[in-house]
Amino acid sequence: MSMPSPSSGENKPRDADNWARNVSSFQLSAVPRGAVNLNVEGRQAVGPLQGFGPMWQKTYRVRLQGLGLSPTQVVKVWKEHFPEFWPKGNRFYGPLTGIAPGEVGLINMALPGGVPLSTGVIVLYADDESFTFMTPQGHMFAGWITFSSHKMQECTVAQAQLLIRSNDPIYELGFRMGASKSEDRFWEQTVVSLAHYLGSQDPQVETETICVDRRVQWSQVINIWQNAGVRTTLYMMATPVRVPFSWIRRRNGRDRLGG
Repeated sequence: MSMPSPSSGENKPRDADNWARNVSSFQLSAVPRGAVNLNVEGRQAVGPLQGFGPMWQKTYRVRLQGLGLSPTQVVKVWKEHFPEFWPKGNRFYGPLTGIAPGEVGLINMALPGGVPLSTGVIVLYADDESFTFMTPQGHMFAGWITFSSHKMQECTVAQAQLLIRSNDPIYELGFRMGASKSEDRFWEQTVVSLAHYLGSQDPQVETETICVDRRVQWSQVINIWQNAGVRTTLYMMATPVRVPFSWIRRRNGRDRLGG
């Protein structure tokens, strides 16, 4: 996937407005109420070429038999209700303006073993039949996640497809110890939830995994410094200390003002 080059007039690509104009770093316009905002603001966006582990393409597909829905209708619902389809215990705080190119969403979830993770995604591309997220530094993986709908043998299909590498050695070890299977279950449950919402009674997920590149990119081992799981855990551990100190600072401020 490549970004269109800036242009104007007749040379402007027809889908130019569907691409984010700037994905060099994550910039939040507002933080939704209740969201933990860590490891997002100012982070660089990273694709699969910047990751550490082997590159994988994972596809999760469900056929929406007998519902009479068009791909455009499916994607419209997916965009409008995206957070509702995530497995229980995981939160996606979508952009206030909706899923649109260049917007940033926050993610609060738990990794296998209960490790907390605060991260996010940027909307790299969005049109009527698909939308693609790109991950920031420190995310579990570096890459793209594309949600789409299309016709397959006259049947409308809803699909989530990932092109990813683990972001650093810690995440890679986790994937090899079982986190990869947890990732599969996460997206399988997501497309099943969407199918149920659309009216499918017994949706069956077709999962396909392809190893695109088996090489480990040792040049990217430094990514471990940005690991969002580690940073979120340290932040949570410091909460009992941080809260009293913040209360003291507020109290001292009131005293100085005569409050």
